Amino acid sequence: MANVKVFDETFEEYDRACETVRKENEEYLKLFEADLTEKGLSPKTIKNHISNIDLFINDFLLREDAQPIETGIDNLNPFFYFYIHKCMWSTPASVRSMAAGLKKFYKCMAEHEKIEEDDYVEICEEIKESLPFWVEDCEEFNDGDFRL
Repeated sequence: MANVKVFDETFEEYDRACETVRKENEEYLKLFEADLTEKGLSPKTIKNHISNIDLFINDFLLREDAQPIETGIDNLNPFFYFYIHKCMWSTPASVRSMAAGLKKFYKCMAEHEKIEEDDYVEICEEIKESLPFWVEDCEEFNDGDFRL
């Protein structure tokens, strides 16, 4: 797993580091799109997966630090909390779709040796274990039953 540098120097340093990560992420998204196209997914499904992964890697992972895709492996629970509570369009179905897209994305990254195979397995296990909780959390939040 990659080392993550915490930026406590200047906003400019943070901004430059984020721009570097965004450029890497752009290449990862192109690779992911090509894989999805090769697998015969519909353009609408591809667009949905790309949009979801872009939110995860370019918005969520860069919110507080310039985190590369490898750090996503340890940030699934915080991400789904963010997604459910901050993204007004979240529904149980979109939570499931997001989880499926993350598995596909990290599988693609493992196949192209951008992450370790063990990290991909870890993500799949985390999603399998946590998805029912995330869906329930989303249902409760959308119904107004959520309690902190």
